[in-house]
Amino acid sequence: MRISSSLRAALLFFAFSSPALVSAQFHIPTREELKMTADPKYPGAAAEYLNVEEIANDQAHFNSVYERIKVLTEKGKELATVEIPYVQGHRTISSLRGRTIHADGTIVPLVVKPEDLTVVKAGEFQWEKKVFTLPSVEVGSILEYFYDETYDENHFSSPNWEIQRQYPVVKAHYAFTPFKSFLTGSNLGSSLYLIDKHGFPVNKLMWWSVLPKGVNVERDVTGRFGLEVSDIPAVPQEDWMPPQHSFRFKTLFYYTSAYSVPLFWSQEEKLWSKDVDHFAEPSDAIKTAVNELVLPTDSELDKAKKLYKAVQALDNTDFSRKKSESELRQLKQREAKRVDDVLAQKSGSGEQLAMLYLAMARAAGLHAYAMDVADREESIFDPNYLYTEQLDQRVIGLSIGGKELVTDPGEKMCPFLTLHWRHAAASGMRQSSDNNFLVNLPEQGYLENKLIRTGEINVDEQGGISGSLQFILSGQQALNWRQRSLRNDIDEVKKNFDEWLGEQVPEGVEAHVDHFIGMDNPEANLIAMIKTQGTPGTATAKRVMLPGLFFATRSGHPFVNAENRQTTVDMQYADQVTDQITYNLPDGLSVEGAPKDDKFSWPQHAAFTVKTVQAPGKITVVRQLSRAFTFATAAEYQDLRGFYQKIAAADQQQVVLTRSATEKGN
Repeated sequence: MRISSSLRAALLFFAFSSPALVSAQFHIPTREELKMTADPKYPGAAAEYLNVEEIANDQAHFNSVYERIKVLTEKGKELATVEIPYVQGHRTISSLRGRTIHADGTIVPLVVKPEDLTVVKAGEFQWEKKVFTLPSVEVGSILEYFYDETYDENHFSSPNWEIQRQYPVVKAHYAFTPFKSFLTGSNLGSSLYLIDKHGFPVNKLMWWSVLPKGVNVERDVTGRFGLEVSDIPAVPQEDWMPPQHSFRFKTLFYYTSAYSVPLFWSQEEKLWSKDVDHFAEPSDAIKTAVNELVLPTDSELDKAKKLYKAVQALDNTDFSRKKSESELRQLKQREAKRVDDVLAQKSGSGEQLAMLYLAMARAAGLHAYAMDVADREESIFDPNYLYTEQLDQRVIGLSIGGKELVTDPGEKMCPFLTLHWRHAAASGMRQSSDNNFLVNLPEQGYLENKLIRTGEINVDEQGGISGSLQFILSGQQALNWRQRSLRNDIDEVKKNFDEWLGEQVPEGVEAHVDHFIGMDNPEANLIAMIKTQGTPGTATAKRVMLPGLFFATRSGHPFVNAENRQTTVDMQYADQVTDQITYNLPDGLSVEGAPKDDKFSWPQHAAFTVKTVQAPGKITVVRQLSRAFTFATAAEYQDLRGFYQKIAAADQQQVVLTRSATEKGN
């Protein structure tokens, strides 16, 4: 018989004997390591890994892990708690030993038995973690532990080497002995015993690496792999970074049936597309439902809109709650095997609803196709990594009037032809009849995501204010709050919105949302009506000073304080923010100074304007930031930073009011 394999571990058809294994041993610390209080290479580091060693042997069904860590600050003490994930029944953690070495050389061994804590349980697999805390940890301590992980002879495995970590790594050694059929000095192996999930022979060992310049995975003549690294900095912690998984240093090994990148994705697209078409085949029930929703005289675009609205109205269990098997039985329902089940139950996951929309669009005569892309919040798709699980988000494409349109029916409250930002500008795979199956979805335009903040503010003689604000949101901001409202009651949403307001109004000002308009209508703007009061400015005998750019004085300005940049800037989506505040002045106060009209830009990327308008008894300040970019490279960083530094300076301007002679006399 043949037994299917997964990417990480698979059953084998046969068994073989294991050679003797040698576990890691503790190191004797040097005097310099014991006395070290900081590392000049990594100033401010809370800890650093002195040594990391990971040995994987797929012939012996064995992995070993050894780590030695120097604690440099209080924060670094968090590394004393260690979590080891594993699959219950398939993996065994053994030979666990640990100790803490104080700066004076005192050794405190680990004697507490680790606890098993369940993390995730899905089907036959139960992911768990062993958790232990090394004893008596102080600033200056060295933490040291090792353990072995064994799996039975009916499985094979390939390692993931996560080389770059939260803290710097001084030295690391990695080794991998693959399944014996691949120990040939080549990455080609036997196809006699292993097959993948599609039934194809597993005949190749591949690896995907992101490594420092000049560092490579080495393979010896016997087919064993090794990697030596030193002085690896911590994973960068910068504002607006892309997903860490996509850029941190690592090497991932995997067994596969593919001979090349193009052949792999071509094969996967055909098989995936066949499964999609089977699940989404338009049945008579689907066709009947479509005929009740659209008219023969409707344009293709109108048909697409009507069907999208109908699917969006169904229960999306990604935002409500997936029913248990017993609940499904009580309701005489079942797990969806085809789109007919989703339609009949008027309920499904986001992916199932996307498939229902695909089926209904096809039943209406539209050219529709599925697309699977990587979630941009989690990772960036790399076709050189032959792993389809990169693509975990499904959207639906339409060809209408010679244009390719993309819809997001699986995202509840997402307007027609709008994508959640995690899907816009994402890459992946689409159904295609001409081998043009790798796709890059376009970025969103800045006018698709607007935030308009306005206010009518009454000022008293001492600089106190009261009045009303109005926020008008469209695009991603509106989608965010609408999806929150699906998971929380309205009072909780108001509380969260007030917390967000607190980050935008000046110090000394309170703002509380009174009510929302359009929360349940994704095709309309979302409007928040807000009441505000407080004392945002300062008053003297002669003058009152108020924030000129009301919503920006307290806002953090990204990039201003960071001189350099290591990673690409990912702002999630382009947008436009427009502010307009009108101060109504009392008798006895007049405008002495106000923000200057200004306009500047980062050409082809962003623009900023400030305009002030005065009238008897009032002053209005308008500010607008239009950001037309989503991504900026590290090479563009200085231009980006200079632009935001100008914004930060402009946002500090004030409205200066002076008291009349009569007011001063009083």
